[in-house]
Amino acid sequence: MSVMTRNDKKATKAAEKATKRTQKRRAKNASVAKKSRKSKKASKPRKPTLFKYRFEALNESGKKVSGNEKAVSAGALHLGLVQRGLQPLDVRKKKNPLAFEITKKKVPREEIMNFSRQLAVFMRAGIPIMEALEVIVDETQGKMLKEILYDMIESLRSGDTFAVAAKAHPEAFPNYFVGILESAELTGNLDSVLNQLADYIDRDVKARGKITAALIYPMVVAGMSVVTILVLAVFVMPRFVVFFASLHAKLPFVTQLMLNASSFVSTNWYELLAGVLFVTVTFMTLRRTDGGRRRLDTILLRLPVVGEITKTAILERICRILASLLRAGVDLPQSMNVTADSSNNYVYRTALLDIREEMMEGQGLAAPLARTGLFPSAAKQMFRVGEETGTLDQQLEVAAEYYGRELETKVDKATSLFEPAIIIVMGVVVGFVAVALISAMYGIYNQVKVN
Repeated sequence: MSVMTRNDKKATKAAEKATKRTQKRRAKNASVAKKSRKSKKASKPRKPTLFKYRFEALNESGKKVSGNEKAVSAGALHLGLVQRGLQPLDVRKKKNPLAFEITKKKVPREEIMNFSRQLAVFMRAGIPIMEALEVIVDETQGKMLKEILYDMIESLRSGDTFAVAAKAHPEAFPNYFVGILESAELTGNLDSVLNQLADYIDRDVKARGKITAALIYPMVVAGMSVVTILVLAVFVMPRFVVFFASLHAKLPFVTQLMLNASSFVSTNWYELLAGVLFVTVTFMTLRRTDGGRRRLDTILLRLPVVGEITKTAILERICRILASLLRAGVDLPQSMNVTADSSNNYVYRTALLDIREEMMEGQGLAAPLARTGLFPSAAKQMFRVGEETGTLDQQLEVAAEYYGRELETKVDKATSLFEPAIIIVMGVVVGFVAVALISAMYGIYNQVKVN
């Protein structure tokens, strides 16, 4: 039995309190609006606002059709397409083509974890999901999540399922989350599945927190090194240039080299800044295209130290998500498809989709997985044993724990090497500046003494 964290206990207590208040409201139907203005505001339908959506669907003959339509929500459009005899494949809100986002806004994972805990308590108490969402949205502090829950409530009112309503908001609910919800609605164990999702997000948040904490000190040292170099180059060295020029002394080669570099930086700083911005924009643009992402992800996996850490992180994520999907009752082909989309790496996503196709052709799972060359021998062995014994979810959970520990070890080793490397580089730069200045001083002194 897993030990609940402070945030989990807080979320559960808040959900239990909200459950008691909801049960009291249901027992006194006439006094719902009088007890809480916020509850009244949450229950009261808002004025309908139409948004533009882009949809893809299959018609009765199986042909893919697409188009643009206005609707109150993605769920309302989804229901409208079904009523017209279409099978919706994808419904998403259209964005302004002039609005270019470098990074997509996402709901913090901690908020999704707390939401899952609270909703699980409501489901276990037998409260309808509509009333549960209305109470949760009343107590949600995050503005983005609150708007998403409002839209999900409208989708449920339009006749959509909870999984379909969540699928319309990938900024909050990733693919594996929606895939597990779809299976839970079919099997009727939504409360336990929501707890499993909260546990997974909790473990993922803790793992990310450990990695971030391990990288904070090296990044601070690296930042201070860059600031020190810039201060020396832009503010300190130009003053020495004026001083040396006033003496009309011949400077040593090392000093002259340092002064030339300082002059270049202070004179052409805007060009250097433009170059950095160009590289950043080019990188982000490449990440948005399939070809560019394939090249960047391939290069990332081949880097000496970072590549090994990235591979271990991807393996841990694949095993963890696939185990959660299988435990929730999602069939293996669908689980492989969802896991591929959640791997966050083009190389592994393509490999998992190829494995899925070969598995559908009757070649099994372990053999196609071994042929990719992307999985180490330990992972291949666990997949093979799980497939042969019918305990694939358990083997994947064990593999996820193993690679989670491996990831922590590799991150610790990398940071232990990175910290002294940054300090050495900073020492070399500062030492070079000191040697250049001291040699210049001695040179000027000797020239003045000779004269």
